[in-house]
Amino acid sequence: MRIIPLLIAAILATPNLHAQAKKPKRKPNPVFAPVKDNPKLPRVLLIGDSISIGYTLGVRKRMEGKANVHRPPTNCGPTLRGLEQIDAWLGDGKWDVIHFNWGLHDLKFMPHGKRQVLPAAYEKNLDSLVRRLKQTGAKLIWRNTTPVPEAKVRPRRIPSDVVSYNAAARRVMQKHGVPIHGLYSFALARLEKIQLPANVHFTPGGSAILGGEVAKVILDALK
Repeated sequence: MRIIPLLIAAILATPNLHAQAKKPKRKPNPVFAPVKDNPKLPRVLLIGDSISIGYTLGVRKRMEGKANVHRPPTNCGPTLRGLEQIDAWLGDGKWDVIHFNWGLHDLKFMPHGKRQVLPAAYEKNLDSLVRRLKQTGAKLIWRNTTPVPEAKVRPRRIPSDVVSYNAAARRVMQKHGVPIHGLYSFALARLEKIQLPANVHFTPGGSAILGGEVAKVILDALK
């Protein structure tokens, strides 16, 4: 009579080989791959959220043989994360151009119903970040925040907030003499063709188009 309980115990004790099978590892994002510098070329740093992640490879492709294009191996998120991580992202090396943006994460609504960073705090945070970036001696280029579509996006964002946050950023950049790359206007003029439906992100082709614009602005700064 004890055979059945013993058999059950043996089955339960048998390793589940299927469960133990290793899940295939996700391929690392090539955007975050370390860049081996060509010492003869200038060094460029891109700072930004997933919009910049989307156009990083396009920028590198267009600037191949012209500059070493780096970025932090992460989504740079809101200005709050920038304040926490900026020293690590800048590292110890010399930068010739830094093309940077924060905004889409600052203006998004959090589960508690409020924006992650309110406009006044956003402006103050940006001021502190620009002061730190200026210490590098690099040419700085502020890339204003790209549009939020007139649609129900998740997390919630309001299209008009982009305009007000960009205005706050413009005040900071004018104060510090930092040129502004108007990617907002560029994207807005062709938004239906390059942006995903009801989404702040862009199609692969749209990101490539943005990357071309970013590369062009950086190359002009390097001349």
